[in-house]
Amino acid sequence: MAADMTTRLGPLTLKNPVLVASGTFGFGEEYSEFLDLSSLGGIMVKGTTLEPRQGNAPPRVTETPAGMLNAIGLQNPGIDAVIDEKLPFLAQFDTAVIVNISGEKIEDYEQLAGRLDSVAGVHALEINISCPNVKIGGMQFGVDPVLTRELVGAVRRATSLPLITKLSPNVTDIVGMAKAAVEGGTDIVSLINTLLGMSIDVDRRRPTLSNTTGGLSGPAIRPVAVRMVWQVARELDVPIIGMGGIMTARDALEFILAGASAVAVGTANFVEPRAGAQVVEGIREYCTRAGIADLAQLIGAANRPS
Repeated sequence: MAADMTTRLGPLTLKNPVLVASGTFGFGEEYSEFLDLSSLGGIMVKGTTLEPRQGNAPPRVTETPAGMLNAIGLQNPGIDAVIDEKLPFLAQFDTAVIVNISGEKIEDYEQLAGRLDSVAGVHALEINISCPNVKIGGMQFGVDPVLTRELVGAVRRATSLPLITKLSPNVTDIVGMAKAAVEGGTDIVSLINTLLGMSIDVDRRRPTLSNTTGGLSGPAIRPVAVRMVWQVARELDVPIIGMGGIMTARDALEFILAGASAVAVGTANFVEPRAGAQVVEGIREYCTRAGIADLAQLIGAANRPS
């Protein structure tokens, strides 16, 4: 008998635990010719801002050992185009649609949340708190618990949609940051975002990326991500979406066993466009082999006494 793959994250229910991470899957249409989008538990669309953004100048992506660095700069067509042109395409598929929102000040996030609150087919919002707050000199929301609590609280008041707060790993206390998001009113946390990194072109003797630094993703960061999911799951009662270097079903299962109720596949999408669907099938096959009737049996199992 096939396992029940349904997973519940507070007010958000997914038909299976596998999403695709924001920034790695465009707005879905780009990948639709490679896999059935309905096979996924959900799609976290590309980070969306109030106004269109061109992003950083190239080069803005480079390979690294077991991963990649990117400094795209939140290139996107802006909220109007996302609502009018991007989201209607996704409405035809049986999958949760989660819009990742980004801004430079709290008011940006409030406006985005308000605009999306009544848009048909949007199942949740993911708050990107790794953005610099221009009002206080560019400090990232996601590295200060006070700013995180304030930002999440403002978005919470602006929308009735389920809220996911995407946590930055570039902090000394990930549990403290998760706690601040929960206190602000988030329903779910997703972790981790990319690690800050840099590479240098030895021949040119200059940074490889035009932005100098970028976000490190891919298998190289998975042990860090699993550790942070483990820590948050042990300390807080909040649903978790785990992400960071998931390439296979076994990678995804590490996060689930550490305490994540769902996972997001990111960099793997650039290597294998069908990676998300393959992870879904791999988890289902694992459950069948192991005699697991319900995915819930696996969530946080590594945290329970043996």
